[in-house]
Amino acid sequence: MIGEDRRGGRRAPELRLLNIVKNFGATRALDSASLTLRPGTVHALLGENGAGKTTLMRIAFGLLQADGGEILIDGRPTSIRSPRDAIDAGIGMVHQHFSNVGAMTVAENIALGGRGLITRAQAERRASELVIQTGLPLDPGAETAALSVAAQQRLEIVKAISRQASILIMDEPTAVLAPDEAGELLQWLRRFADSGRSIVLITHKLIEALAIADDVTVLRFGRTALVTRAKETSADQLAEAMLGSSPPQPEVPPPRAPGDLLLRAASLSIRDEMGRVRITDASFDVRQCEILGVAALDDSGHQFLLRAIAGRLTPASGRLERFGSVALIPEDRGRDALIPAFSVVENLALKRAGTRRGRIRWPAIRASASDVTRQFDVRAPSVDAPVSSLSGGNQQKLVLARELGDGPALIVAENPTRGLDLRATAAVHERLRQAAAAGAAVIVHSSDLDEVLSLATRVIAVHAGRVIAVPNDRAAAGRAMIGLPVTPAVAD
Repeated sequence: MIGEDRRGGRRAPELRLLNIVKNFGATRALDSASLTLRPGTVHALLGENGAGKTTLMRIAFGLLQADGGEILIDGRPTSIRSPRDAIDAGIGMVHQHFSNVGAMTVAENIALGGRGLITRAQAERRASELVIQTGLPLDPGAETAALSVAAQQRLEIVKAISRQASILIMDEPTAVLAPDEAGELLQWLRRFADSGRSIVLITHKLIEALAIADDVTVLRFGRTALVTRAKETSADQLAEAMLGSSPPQPEVPPPRAPGDLLLRAASLSIRDEMGRVRITDASFDVRQCEILGVAALDDSGHQFLLRAIAGRLTPASGRLERFGSVALIPEDRGRDALIPAFSVVENLALKRAGTRRGRIRWPAIRASASDVTRQFDVRAPSVDAPVSSLSGGNQQKLVLARELGDGPALIVAENPTRGLDLRATAAVHERLRQAAAAGAAVIVHSSDLDEVLSLATRVIAVHAGRVIAVPNDRAAAGRAMIGLPVTPAVAD
């Protein structure tokens, strides 16, 4: 019997997934994978893209059915055939890609999936109670489409808890958050576990896993490669279990002196669709062989700047000059870069889809697709396979193959390694450095400040729509990101 914790919440049971097997056609995604989640703990689940982490947790939540193995709850064999079965067992899952309905309010989203007739007043009252209970700030009457990424994630958590979840499965929860937001979420997850409930944290961030987790399971090629207590391991040991060797060290081309001017922004101002000013009076240049890092927190306005540079937005005033072709690697590949139901070939054919005219010569595109996927190490069953069958890392490499394959002069990369593992991240970094070494100008933003600084040859910071040049220094960039002055001593 699942009991109550001392705070009135549902106490977590022990959850065990034993020798789970899952096949997708001829591909074995899970091969006798196991995980034991102890009550009142945070359990980090690690592995490369395609290692089987999300597949294993989708089986635990009833979204997929295992082809072998068993699930035990408090030692009793349990059949979880659907998300309803999982919810009834006290399991909730917060997916990497949110499922909120944008046109509905926070309260209405929380009420979705409930049973019986419910009035707006009842929904808002229940939402207010949950906000107080969880300590996660949300306005029950706010329209969900207007919420920040962090608030949408809080809403997903509250929705799960509204269904009495005592086990929360979190799939890459900090991948879309700014550093301060990620820290706040991790603290909340720790408190949730300390109250007698449990967390499965799917993450690629080894330091994050070691900082918060009690237990760690590493999957590799669908098998359980390592089970350990977090305090008894290290980041190097976890990386070796994930990759089978030391973390890959990308070949970094030697830096070259900046060349010809490829981008000039002069007194640039940009407004959003509501007419609000998001970038004010921005001026900067970017030249060949440079990697310009953009340090910014969520909702600082940098997204509008990057989209304008890529030609996706028209500035309200000022001058923006681009000299050469432009490639965009968008932050959300599933929404802005790829059509999951289309094949690899069809997605590659989307290059310049809005400007190209005439007939599509599919044999030539298919032959080109085979070459480019091989060059960029895109691992797919075939070039005719749907993109939805590829792992996240291979999907991102496909975006890189399409956007970088013809050698653009200017590359705009928005959070290009979001949700990727160590090996895929290293591959993306290497491609961006190679492009710069070959003469392109790269403009890159990441929610991970250390990633920006490791890639950049120059850095600008964006805060509240203002753009300033800052030293390639963590303290200086961090101060500028939150609106504090960069002192002369730091700038030097």
